[in-house]
Amino acid sequence: MLHAHSFTMAKDIVCGMYVDEEKAQYKATRRGTTYYFCSENCYKEFIAPEIEFRNMKILTVFSLILGVITAFFEYGMPLFYHLTPDYPIFGLKSYYILFFLSTPVQFIAGFRFYKGTIDAIKARQANMDSLIAIGTSAAWVYSTIVTFFPWLFPQSLHSVYFTESGLIIGFIMLGRTMEHVVKGKASEAVRKLLNLQPSSARVIRGEEEMQVPVEEVQVGEIIVIRPGERIPVDGVVVEGNSSLDESLITGESMPVDKGVGSKVVSGSINMQGMLKIRAEKVGSDTTLSQIVTLVEDAIVSQAPVQRLADRVASYFVPAVIAVALASFAIWYFAFHLLFSLSFIILISVLIVACPCALGIATPAAIMIGASKGAQNGVLIKNGEYLEKAHKVSMVIFDKTGTLTNGRPAVIDIIPLGIDKGRLLQLSASAEFYSEHPIARAILQKAREEGINTEKPLEFNTLPGNGIVARVEGKTITIGNSRMFESIGLKLDMVEQTISMLEGEGKTVMIVAEDRNVLGIIAVADTLKEDATIAVNSLKSMGIKVGMITGDNRKTAESIAKRLGLQLVYSEILPGDKARIIKELKEKGEVVAMVGDGINDAPALAAADVGIAIGGGTDIAKETGGIILVRNRLLDVPASILLSKRVVSKIKQNLFWAFAYNIVLIPIAAGLLYPLLGILLNPVFAAIAMAASSISVTANSMTLNRWTPNFSINYPMAN
Repeated sequence: MLHAHSFTMAKDIVCGMYVDEEKAQYKATRRGTTYYFCSENCYKEFIAPEIEFRNMKILTVFSLILGVITAFFEYGMPLFYHLTPDYPIFGLKSYYILFFLSTPVQFIAGFRFYKGTIDAIKARQANMDSLIAIGTSAAWVYSTIVTFFPWLFPQSLHSVYFTESGLIIGFIMLGRTMEHVVKGKASEAVRKLLNLQPSSARVIRGEEEMQVPVEEVQVGEIIVIRPGERIPVDGVVVEGNSSLDESLITGESMPVDKGVGSKVVSGSINMQGMLKIRAEKVGSDTTLSQIVTLVEDAIVSQAPVQRLADRVASYFVPAVIAVALASFAIWYFAFHLLFSLSFIILISVLIVACPCALGIATPAAIMIGASKGAQNGVLIKNGEYLEKAHKVSMVIFDKTGTLTNGRPAVIDIIPLGIDKGRLLQLSASAEFYSEHPIARAILQKAREEGINTEKPLEFNTLPGNGIVARVEGKTITIGNSRMFESIGLKLDMVEQTISMLEGEGKTVMIVAEDRNVLGIIAVADTLKEDATIAVNSLKSMGIKVGMITGDNRKTAESIAKRLGLQLVYSEILPGDKARIIKELKEKGEVVAMVGDGINDAPALAAADVGIAIGGGTDIAKETGGIILVRNRLLDVPASILLSKRVVSKIKQNLFWAFAYNIVLIPIAAGLLYPLLGILLNPVFAAIAMAASSISVTANSMTLNRWTPNFSINYPMAN
């Protein structure tokens, strides 16, 4: 039996996890590994994107290499060696060489633009593909006619534009290849989510405990979970007590105590005691599988943003074609101009409209903007996120690991009849052998205070409740109020203090010697030091700020109050996070989601812009469109400011890319011929294209002067 892989379609994995090699419908080899597929969808989803990307890279390199060689022969050689335009090369006229160099680029690399044009015609639309195909074809057709039938045109019009047609295609292919790089990220995110699902489970069948593939587990079966293992299915505890790390699902860093009757979810990690659970949801019904589905659905449903260039092209292309045909018809039929001159007018209009600068207008700004962003700790995956980010009206933060540091720290030490330092020393010594996050927080606090600890003589963990240890001949018990109540120890004298601390969203641990309460230690996740500045900076930009978390309501409201957040959603599961983001979008908000965990992946994918914290999980970073590599929240407003600047440059570039067309098209159409007897020589179109490209590049270069600058200084959060 061989494993059937699918990296993007969860339903394919569920429907055919294991297949016989001989029965596998499809197979493919990638990096030395052979994968077997159970359906055509499975095969297409895995193979097609890789083939597409490989072909895109090959054609881009192919176009640029031939384009550069063509430019050297067309412009470089005559310029440096003072040669005539059509000088001989290896016994052939240079125009022939240029033709053979540019034609493969025009019709092999450029095939996708012809296909896009045909699709646009079928849809009764015009787009960038149409403009590129028509413009480059006009340059190539005119140049080919001049090369092989020069007698059709006057000597003064014997110029070719093979370089322009080839390099336009090469530059635009380069821009599209850059965007194509991130298309496989969604499937990578889903694959990593699937890898978190245990491949097997320890099931009790009859009197035996046996290891079986997780997809063979049936609802109602009893599964044994040992310390350190992941929960393979959703279920309920029927035996045992433990603490589970549910950060995968809730994002909450604090372990959750579980006992008989407690619900557990797939993907959680059992930290301490052994558990027996009864399976309630298996296969595609588990929480982890639903997260996978949510990420897939959110990514698939996110329609690509229509590029500004396409919107302009939808009007510009039909207008150019109409002007070119009308100009030819008017001059040839109405004014009886020679066919060759009328045809020159038609070709001149189309060449003038050729989008040379348009091919680099957006990539130039994006590349320089992305480079500048990277220097400032902001990685932007592609232009689509830039286009969206500058419109953001609401930013929603995850709490744990995003607004907070993602780990508990000791906040309060309240001694009762004992010195504060002594209380911390006894507590840290008792917790010396514990791996629990709260224990690590207490030990860290002791180290910070310079307090020496010693190893306990005896140590016993009470899963889900606390610990009991023998320190300096004393029996020290550290645990929650539930544990002390279970042993009959009254907490009346500290009940009000406990209630107050828990109301502030803190986790309270009681420290006792035998049956005497020595004090209270409260721990909580702490805010990142730049959280307040980041939130207030966003609000000063007119952006609404909220928080969404799987943590409890008290903790969430405490954090929100300290930061001055306008929206708070607490006790939210991953599916609900994505749902809330979608609801906000339906209300007209352009939403940016900021998160770091696996549980944030559906919401990051569902948001208009997903912003992943650099210190977070790979899945969060791959699902997000913007990555903050320095783990600084202040880079959230910085990324939005950068997007506003880059989009502004793109719009300016597009203006310059089209401006010369608008000015020269009437001249190319023969406007000056009745007055001055002048027809636009297509060579001026090439000059205009070069000037436009230079202006676009120079304008994009001004982005190098950008630095994130926040003029308002807010106090750091504690």
